[in-house]
Amino acid sequence: MRLSKKVDRILAISVVGIFVLFFGCLIKFNSKSTFAEGEAFTSNEAKFVTFYDNGERLTVKTDAKTVGEAVSRAGIIVNSGDIVEPEVSSEINMDNFFINIYRARPVVVQDGAVDKYIMTASFDYKTIMKEAGVTIYDGDEIEMTPNTNFLESGVASVYQVKRNGGRTITVEEEIPFTERTEQDPSLEPETSEVRQLGEVGTKRIYYNVLYVDGVEVSREMIREEVVREPVERVVAEGPKKPVTPSVRPGTETCEEWAREAGVSEYDLPAAIDLIYRESGCRVDATNVYSGAYGIPQALPGNKMASAGADWETNPITQIRWMSGYVNRYGGWYGALNFWYAHGWY
Repeated sequence: MRLSKKVDRILAISVVGIFVLFFGCLIKFNSKSTFAEGEAFTSNEAKFVTFYDNGERLTVKTDAKTVGEAVSRAGIIVNSGDIVEPEVSSEINMDNFFINIYRARPVVVQDGAVDKYIMTASFDYKTIMKEAGVTIYDGDEIEMTPNTNFLESGVASVYQVKRNGGRTITVEEEIPFTERTEQDPSLEPETSEVRQLGEVGTKRIYYNVLYVDGVEVSREMIREEVVREPVERVVAEGPKKPVTPSVRPGTETCEEWAREAGVSEYDLPAAIDLIYRESGCRVDATNVYSGAYGIPQALPGNKMASAGADWETNPITQIRWMSGYVNRYGGWYGALNFWYAHGWY
């Protein structure tokens, strides 16, 4: 009897173990198949992302690169008027990333005898009025009122505009920030880094509104004031990589470039003489003192961009620009004579 009971116990334990192993494998299989369709759970780049949507919370692990991609993979439907924060193009650049979804709701804006129905996710009355196309004047009041016409508008928030005879409007506008670049020899060549983020400023503009027969026909600015100064964006740049000077080309090569740039046979002797005196016909010739660049020794070199986007490397583009520049001296011969007299042109 004792041996029989022991055998029964061993069999029972074995059966339980087999069931546990079976269901464990099944759960593992289902888990893998679920993430294979969406989040790539085993990816080293996967991050935890938490969605907040109408009071509900959902956390997933995903290798989605952007907010929009993560929303789509999670099967969350975003309707017109809904707001996703951060915006859908934002990069998911950290673990434990949070995404808020604000659902659009029906709103009625009552402006006198006119009712306007909109769908909005905003609770800011200025934004709501703007979306409804309603102008708010200084002194006007906005109140949320009970919905007295439920059968017509359904479950909707009602905003009532109370006009108090205002004839001025205050408008807030952004002030764009500027950008400054500074050189930093401690950085790697051809690299850059942001030292200070730019911030948009804000200003208020006050307008006096002119009406004719109760209709706004014009606005006259009374004054404006800066609410918040913009903050400039500062970018540090490393040194440019040194350029290996090109080989001084032969006269025949330089003449061919000049011809292709449009220099006539009559002007060719003067053009080649002046070109070799200035730069040796080297496309990357640089004056270490002034920074003048290229075959014409243009200062600054980017002035030659008017002759072509490849002005830094194309000798024909540079000579074509030079052909226009020498016209201030009456042409190639005049420019060469000026060079003889002054040592520059």
